[in-house]
Amino acid sequence: MTGTFPGMNGQSPPLRLVIVDDHQMVLDGIKAMLRPYASQVTVAGEASGAGDAVSLVTRLKPDAVLLDVRLRGTSGLDLCGDILAARPSCKVVFLTVYDDEQYLYQALRVGAAGFLLKRIRGGELVDYLMRIRDGEVLIDPSLAGRVALSAARLHSRAIAAKLVVSEETVKTHSRGIYRKLGVSDRAAAVTVALREGLFH
Repeated sequence: MTGTFPGMNGQSPPLRLVIVDDHQMVLDGIKAMLRPYASQVTVAGEASGAGDAVSLVTRLKPDAVLLDVRLRGTSGLDLCGDILAARPSCKVVFLTVYDDEQYLYQALRVGAAGFLLKRIRGGELVDYLMRIRDGEVLIDPSLAGRVALSAARLHSRAIAAKLVVSEETVKTHSRGIYRKLGVSDRAAAVTVALREGLFH
């Protein structure tokens, strides 16, 4: 696992997490939700504002930061860029109520490693954080499904007609693109394309 070392029992040390949210009730709620999973995730610190967040991340060097898209007086999207500039190895994960594809696209473009919705349960959040630490980029399933459906509307027949090639040629090119991107299907390719800003 990237940046982790197994302990005596063969398990990785707990993921060190900083939480950034401008509502104390949310901060307290996330900490309470994660408490039963202390062997996997430890809350190293919390911040309610952008200025505190960057200095905290610089000082505590967490593995990951949970961040809302909107914070009082600033954008979580801008803050994501500032955090990654201060600590490039940190995984920034958005945890938000905003079930919005545009926020998702923007989050991936600024380098986020995850975009999750606040209705998530503690066990799911811990599982996602473990997978993100291992290098996955994760999107809340409800949003990922919508994005995949949007991409699927550009099916092979429409692409073939536009490019004046056969559907089989489109499938061959698609397989080549998947191979180059290191993915196995269209949904994963869309995620990489969004993150890299290849389309809007």
